[in-house]
Amino acid sequence: MELHLTAFPREGAIPKPLTADGIDISPALSWTGAPEKTRAFAFIMDDPDAPMGLWTHWTLFNVPPGTLNLAENQPKAPTLPDGSRQGRNTWGRFGYNGPSPPPGKPHRYFFKLFALSQFLDLDAGATREQLDDAMKGKILAEASWMGTYGR
Repeated sequence: MELHLTAFPREGAIPKPLTADGIDISPALSWTGAPEKTRAFAFIMDDPDAPMGLWTHWTLFNVPPGTLNLAENQPKAPTLPDGSRQGRNTWGRFGYNGPSPPPGKPHRYFFKLFALSQFLDLDAGATREQLDDAMKGKILAEASWMGTYGR
């Protein structure tokens, strides 16, 4: 399975509009090669370089299996029109909140896609930890894309 972002190259700089310094919109995402038995997708964006440890910027789960892309600027709502659910990020908010690292060395931001063998029994607003636990034993394939951002 492969994940693609058109807003910036793999391991490239994340553009300002996708950050807290810009208009803070989620990037467009697309993917190919999901396993035939995929019943749902989940998505996580995180920053492992945050001073307080792993910082989760976005979680999205129960994305329908026929979905092959997400448009830019997804709503910051608990549930999306297709029934997908968003968890709460480390700030406690729904939806995407882009990079906002402290001044210094640029941080790495990982966009991770998971093909799952079943829908997850989680409500919108689930924490990252709850999502990780719910996905255990259900991941059929994974793909990722990394970008950097610094101030």
